Formats: sequence, C-alpha cells, structure tokens
Amino acid sequence: MNVHDEFTSRIRAAVESLETRGVVAAGLTDRIQVSDPRQAGHGDLASNAALVLAGVNGMAPREIADLIIRELRQDPDVATAVSAGPGFVNITLRESFWHSWLKRLLVHGPDALLADRGQGRKACVEYVSANPTGPLHVGTARGAVIGDVLASLLEAVGWKVTREYYINDAGAQVDVLAWSAYVRYLEALGEPPDAAVLETLYPGDYLIETGKALAARYGTTLKETIGDRRPGSLPLPEPLVEVRSFVIETMMEIVRHDLALAGVHQEVFSSERAMMESGGIERCLEKLDARGLIYTGVLEPPKGREPEDWEPVPQTLFRSTRFGDDLDRPLRKSDGSWSYFAPDIAYHNGKVERGFDLIINVFGADHAGYVKRLKAAVAALSDGRASFDILLTQLVRFTGNDRLARMSKRAGRYVTMREVVESVGKDVLRFIMVTRRNDVPLDFDPVKAQEQSKDNPVFYVQYAHARICSVLRKAGEAGIDTSGLAGASLSRLTQPREIALIRTLAGWPAAIDGAAAAHEPHRVAAWLNTLAGEFHALWNTGRDDPSLRFVVDGDTDLTRARLALGAATRQVIARGLRLVGVEPREVMR
Repeated sequence: MNVHDEFTSRIRAAVESLETRGVVAAGLTDRIQVSDPRQAGHGDLASNAALVLAGVNGMAPREIADLIIRELRQDPDVATAVSAGPGFVNITLRESFWHSWLKRLLVHGPDALLADRGQGRKACVEYVSANPTGPLHVGTARGAVIGDVLASLLEAVGWKVTREYYINDAGAQVDVLAWSAYVRYLEALGEPPDAAVLETLYPGDYLIETGKALAARYGTTLKETIGDRRPGSLPLPEPLVEVRSFVIETMMEIVRHDLALAGVHQEVFSSERAMMESGGIERCLEKLDARGLIYTGVLEPPKGREPEDWEPVPQTLFRSTRFGDDLDRPLRKSDGSWSYFAPDIAYHNGKVERGFDLIINVFGADHAGYVKRLKAAVAALSDGRASFDILLTQLVRFTGNDRLARMSKRAGRYVTMREVVESVGKDVLRFIMVTRRNDVPLDFDPVKAQEQSKDNPVFYVQYAHARICSVLRKAGEAGIDTSGLAGASLSRLTQPREIALIRTLAGWPAAIDGAAAAHEPHRVAAWLNTLAGEFHALWNTGRDDPSLRFVVDGDTDLTRARLALGAATRQVIARGLRLVGVEPREVMR
C-alpha cells in the first residue's frame, strides 16, 4: 500500500464531495496529487489540491485549502491538516495510522504492498551485449548490474521480464578475433607471435588457452591450410570460419562465467549472425517498405563529423526523421552490403514481433548516437505500441587502489569484471554500481567499499540487517517469544524515532514503484541507505537510556512491539537487498 496513493484517493474523494454539493467546480480531481512535504517537520504528507482548484473556482488557494481541511478533519487517520505555501495542504497522520501500516507489513510482507503496475505485461531488458572478443571489463559491469537490478524491479511491480544479451557475432570484430586466436594457435605450436602483428589484433593473454585448445583440435593441419596469409587480412579465409565459431563460443563461456560471478542473470542470448542468416533483415525491410518507410536516395552530408555510414551515392534509406530522428538512416550501402544499423533495426523488430510492451536497452555512453535512430526504428516497427527506453551508463573511475587502477595486461589494457569481483566481492560490486544515476560517472574506491564504517553504503545497510538479526536471536535466547509479532501491542511504539522508522518503512512501496517506473535502480540503494540510517538512529538511542532499548527489562509488551518493528525493518531491508542482488547478512564479521 502506497501511502501517497492512498491519501491521493482520500483527498480526491473529499474534493468530489465538495463537487457533489456544488461548493467547487467539477472535473479536476485527476490532477490532485500527494507527496512528501518539501521541508522536514511540516507534517507527513503534502497535497497540491488547493492550488489545482483555486484558479478555475475564482478563489484564493487558502480559501480552497480551508474547505479541503474541513473535509479531512473527518478522516480518523488525520491528526492535523493545515494550509501551507501557495496552495498546499500539509497533513500530519495519527500514530495509530502508522501502527496499522506496520501491522499490514508484518502480516502481508513487503511484496504484497507493492503496486501491480505491470499487470503481467511483457518487458524485455537487454544489457551487457558486449562484443564476444574478450572478458567483460568493469565499465560493462556497471551496465550489467544496472540492467539486472532494473529487471528485478520491473518483476517486483508485476512485469513479466525477459533478460536478454545480444551477441554481436557477425561483424568484422569477430573476424579479427578469429585471427587473434589463430596467432595464439601458432604460439601453441611453438611460433611466438610477432609483437607488431599482435598489436593489430586482440592482444590479451586470455586467448592463450584458446590457442592451445585449437592446437589440440587441429594439430598442424590448420596452419598448413592457411598457409602464408597475413594474420588480420580480410575477408576471413574459409578454414577460419569454423575457428571463428569455436572462439566465439569459448569467449561467451568466459562471459557467462564472469556474469555468474557478479550474480547477473540472463535467460536469452540472441545471435546477430543467426538473425541475419535466417533472413531477419530482409523481413524487417519488407515490413518497413510496406509502410512506405523505405526509399532509395542520397543523403546530404551531415554537419561536422561525417558518420561512418554516410556516402554521397544512392543508398537504401529508412525514413527515421518521421519518428524524431535527425536524419534518415542507411540500411543498405551502394555496394549492396548492409549498413551497421540494418542488423540492429532487424534485431529490434524481433523484439517487437515477440510482443514486448516495454523494451529497455542498457548501453555504454559511447552509444549515445544510437538513441534517436533506435527509438525511431522501434516506433516505426511497433506503430508506437511498444514503449522503448535506452539507458546510457557513464564510466567507472577507480580511486584508492593501485592494483585495480593499473591496466590489466591479461585482459588487454583494461580492468576486468572478474578482477573486481575477486577483489571486493559480488555484493560490494553490485551495490556500489547502483549508488549513482547511470548517466553520471561513478567513482569506485575498492578499499573504502570494504571498510566497516557508515561511509561504506554496502556495509551500512547490511549491518542494519545483521543488527536486527542479532537482537531477535538474543531475545529468543533470553526466553522472549519472537513469534507472531504482528499481534504485538504496536500502540506502545510512541517514541519519535520509532514513528520516524515506521514512516520511512511506509515509503517502501513508493520507492520501489518510483524506481521501476523511472528506470532508475540507484533510487533503491539510496532509499535502503536512508532506511538503515533511521534504524541505526533508533538503535543508538538505547545506548545511554535502557528504557529505549529493544529489549526492556520487565516490559514484555513493549519489548515485543519493538521486536516487531525490528522484524518488519529486517524484512524490508532483506527484500531491498535481494532486489539489488546483495545478500542480507545475518552476521557481520
């Protein structure tokens, strides 16, 4: 139950009562909203109702506010309602409302309080989709975690989510990969690679084992077949086509292993090559052509830097400007070959044909130029039916750890996801990756991220969960009944810190709903940090005053009420951490 939604409904009902009696004009209730007050101490909720109604009724906002306040005073959960600012009504709720909300949480659990926004509709979240040319780097790790957490958030609010990886296995880069593996194959046969040649290929040491596997598989036959062809030359010689498939699958095994280390899960791995070989591009163009969106023409030279797909000759073009793009986009070049955009648009046509209502791509910042054209493509292919969003992830910058900040020779001049996971652990990697918006750079200090202090957000939240587990465990050992806490005397919770913690807990549905709707996983990490802070503040009140501790000698009812508050907080923290893919620790060492 979202408290904002609940009181939006109540205030709208109050205004509708005024409308029925002819006190105010009708038809504006859908614009009424409830949110948190702008300033702490100004109540629990704030509504814009008076501001919405004032103009059309020819009345001052304060006059409208007074009318609404009179209605709200009849609500048994409202302690006070006052006019504030230019047309706002600030509302303070009775403690009994917060007690009732806490009981709902204890009885039904955190998931039952979330809105069913998706209602079983289909969503596809594509993330990672790195070229299968080597291990995943830490920049890709950020997109991987953001996509994975976003998929979990959408599932939590009722979407049926497919997690997808698009394997770019049809471009020139995988031909270069095949040659790179061939050079390592020669190395396994006793021919050290020429440094200059290696620099033109993928130089990472991760291909050494692949080369050995090729040597065991082919012996000297492959070398004899290739002859004196220069490594890296294109088109790829026929004997290396089979090698290419073998190496791609080997690289994808590495990718899957590294994703699993980071707790990243994807059900669908779509192959670009398979899509092209099955005629996916041709089907897509037929669909667009039937809608009058394909033509042959010559594009004007773009201003500034020339894109790689521009030619001053007739090309097959997609009318993407009809859907908000800056210029129409080439699909087939003058030589008859596909542009690099053609497979991308065909792949997204496959998503549309699979019936997804929501499509989300998580890309690196270097894909900013793709946003308008891909959005235009999905709008054209789905007739605007599918909602489409692209999240761009900015760079990860390491600070405070020379070992990770140094370039990794094994990976080929970058820090791998595996190195970071092995250095700091899955939980730290995942939580830190969603502590900031995806579109701003992230500073990652691996040393600080492992400190046991309030400055480490991962520890701070996990420690709150562990503290609650500890107090519940010790209470049970002391003979206190910790079962059936939903039936505890929750009205005994009257301390300001107790009510503040319940109020924060009540923000759980809005926090998850908002993060899912805005496609902003960082909101969850921020909210969990706030919740942990409220719990730690309540815990600390008991350090100097025994009467404020969770276990109060001689007062079983108050003890059980406080244990109930702790248990509810533990449930929400645990569920929030699992949404992020982090283990809720019961003991912190």
